[in-house]
Amino acid sequence: MTTSEPLVCPRPPTDKPEFTIGTLRKAVPEHCFKRSTWRSFSYLIVDLVAVAALYYASTFFDTVAPTWLAYGALWPLYWFWQGAVCTGIWVIAHECGHGAFSDHAWVNDVVGFTLHSALLVPYFSWKHSHRRHHSNTGSTAKDEVFLPSKDESDEPLIKYTWYRAGLLVVQSLLGWPLYLLFNVSGREYSRVANHFDPTSPIFSKRGRPGIVLSDLGLAAVVYGLYKAGLTLGWAWLVKSYVVPYLVVNFWLVTITFLQHTHPNLPHYEDEEWDWLRGALATVDRSYGILDIFFHRIADTHVAHHLFSQIPHYHAEEVTQAIKPILGPYYSKDNRNVIKALWQEVAVCHFVTKEPASRPGVVWFHTTTREHLVRATDAAAAGFDPVKAAKGVKAE
Repeated sequence: MTTSEPLVCPRPPTDKPEFTIGTLRKAVPEHCFKRSTWRSFSYLIVDLVAVAALYYASTFFDTVAPTWLAYGALWPLYWFWQGAVCTGIWVIAHECGHGAFSDHAWVNDVVGFTLHSALLVPYFSWKHSHRRHHSNTGSTAKDEVFLPSKDESDEPLIKYTWYRAGLLVVQSLLGWPLYLLFNVSGREYSRVANHFDPTSPIFSKRGRPGIVLSDLGLAAVVYGLYKAGLTLGWAWLVKSYVVPYLVVNFWLVTITFLQHTHPNLPHYEDEEWDWLRGALATVDRSYGILDIFFHRIADTHVAHHLFSQIPHYHAEEVTQAIKPILGPYYSKDNRNVIKALWQEVAVCHFVTKEPASRPGVVWFHTTTREHLVRATDAAAAGFDPVKAAKGVKAE
């Protein structure tokens, strides 16, 4: 963060930009579009070695350390760092789904399928729905996930702190499997949708064999975990795998939520939406040293939405190349991400139109007992909707 950058990024323009995706493409050095299978594998190998080393260290916790130290420090440290490393592995598998790991499609799919299955992710199912998200980002009708509500009555309890805290816990730990199983936070379909039914409306008929294969991969991993639990004990399974898995879920949902939820980000209705402005309706955020573990998925997300087939190890260079052209269309928020998570949940409740905005552009709002409050004004008032309702406005 430079001294000139605000903590809370301002609203970007919503007019159609003068630049095109072709303009941005020309600004990116050509080598950034080249994928190296060996370089990609080098990052994966480092992650796998870290996972093995952390697990090996954990096998001594209960035998060498006193209980208070094992469960007061060592196991929590293992859970945190194993979850962080496995989140990075999750990101590499996600990169495979975009074809950014290797020039060879079969390498992308074999690696992605193996890694995501090990993390209980249906690789081909999510690969399909995630591509639809990239094709419709920022659309209030067709985006695939984290679609904002258009009606303040949808969450009547959201104004209460206790409810928001409970919502965050559920969202952070269970939001990912709830999305896969029940399409929670996803777009509406004509019937029940999930990521495990080959006939789900999320998928085309051509993609059904991949859905079945994804299900079989998950079934094999679940069976393996079951057998491991029988052999090594259920406590071992919970401590070694389940808790890090929940940490991965936390980071995955938190990262995704904060990429697309911000008091100053627009959404677009059908008549106004286009792919470029939709792709720009996301925000970069830094997670400190975890950016390295997460393979830059959070602090270079704008570039990722513009050029999703670029490997993560070129993402920083791409971001720096396109920022001068994007100008005010580029959004980067500099708040602590955990603080921002709470603040976004506090003010980004539903989207609606504003009289001064372009037709078809909607913005996040919240309410007090008596007033409709723009999320951008609540942010300017220290994320206090009541104070914003009394007259504190964003510039």
